[in-house]
Amino acid sequence: MIETVRLLLRRWSPDDLDDFAAIMANDLVGKYSLSRGGIPRERSEEILANFIKHWDDRGFGPWAAIVKETRTLIGYIGLNTPFWFPAVMPAVEVGYRLHPSAWNQGYATEGAHEALRFGFADHGLDEIIAIYEPENVASGRVMEKIGMQFRMEAPDPADETATLRVYAITKEKWRAGS
Repeated sequence: MIETVRLLLRRWSPDDLDDFAAIMANDLVGKYSLSRGGIPRERSEEILANFIKHWDDRGFGPWAAIVKETRTLIGYIGLNTPFWFPAVMPAVEVGYRLHPSAWNQGYATEGAHEALRFGFADHGLDEIIAIYEPENVASGRVMEKIGMQFRMEAPDPADETATLRVYAITKEKWRAGS
């Protein structure tokens, strides 16, 4: 478990499914994703299993993000491999998806800062990217706050009519800013 000022970031457990599925079912949580809204429990179960497997296979992955003060699970923050997006591979991305009750409070930025530190300092990564839909302005702001810079736009592999933006930061740039 990793602690930030306000968050506990830990690996996922199958016991987290009920809370995770409730977060992922929220239509606002998935507004900018392929589903364009909430997802069913079965899909949340698959995602959770993939998070656990990613940790087991690679030694990093998305964390369960928990507010320290309330011990409430608010979503996920962490590193993942964006296999679904061939235009950026090979790559590791920082990502976050939080319940709307946790929006606009700096949690994504706080957790993403820790994910960069974890990736660069603990896992020796040379670069970390982030991907977002241009309409999701708040996600792009988080990327800029953690020192990432625009890299490119590319068609969304799941919807060729949509464009995704990719931001990136190198280990050297991160070190210079930390």
